[in-house]
Amino acid sequence: MDRREPECGARYVYAVVRPGAAAERLAGLTGVAGLPVRLVETDRLAAAVSDVPAEEYSEESLKLRLEDLDWVEATARAHHAVIEALGSGGAVLPLRLATVYHSDDRVRDLLREREEEFGALLTRLAGHLEWGVKIYALPEAPAPAPVGATTGAASGRDYLRQRRAAREHREDAWLAAARVGERIDRELAGLVADTRRYRPQEGRLAELSALPGVNVANVAYLVAVDDADRFRALVQEIAAEDPRVRVDVTGPWAPYSFASGAS
Repeated sequence: MDRREPECGARYVYAVVRPGAAAERLAGLTGVAGLPVRLVETDRLAAAVSDVPAEEYSEESLKLRLEDLDWVEATARAHHAVIEALGSGGAVLPLRLATVYHSDDRVRDLLREREEEFGALLTRLAGHLEWGVKIYALPEAPAPAPVGATTGAASGRDYLRQRRAAREHREDAWLAAARVGERIDRELAGLVADTRRYRPQEGRLAELSALPGVNVANVAYLVAVDDADRFRALVQEIAAEDPRVRVDVTGPWAPYSFASGAS
């Protein structure tokens, strides 16, 4: 094994894998800033890294770069592409975006110090991928006509009745979405290996979606590769039963949500 250190630079670390076949999946692959990806190995683990300029990836530089949305987007895409390539042939343990170490030796220290933990996570994640399920209430109802509107003045009583109907429509949609979420969890209980729940998307993230609805549940599921078709079909079947609810299924992804111990 060639353990010679590159002469300068830092190491941008993407993920931890088992050594061996992982090297083949990195052949010709580039990562952040278009830089080649290679493995730093110990006897039992390997980390996928790129050699990056130390001054551009120092702690202070990264603080500034992480405020640059264009840089974050480009880096996240490259980071994800490397992890997807690694995960195409076996278990992969994604590390957090912009994880940087000073040298190969520091990366090896990380692998040795956390060998048992990383090994257990890789064993647990083997043969599994992550799926996302977002549940949306569709609460839109016709807005009540304003009192005195020139298009046919509605009485104050009619206006209040319309306001009440709109409120009840929203509440019904939220209750329907909650019931769909509960049923999905119940039906999936014996199928998924693990679950992570996140705050519903709101604010800027919600505004980026062109589709209607208010996000009321945002869940990641760890699913065996062999169960993926059954998982997706079951969620879509439940989602189709209530027109007041929209359910988006995304994936499969590398198991980012279930590799939290690696960050």
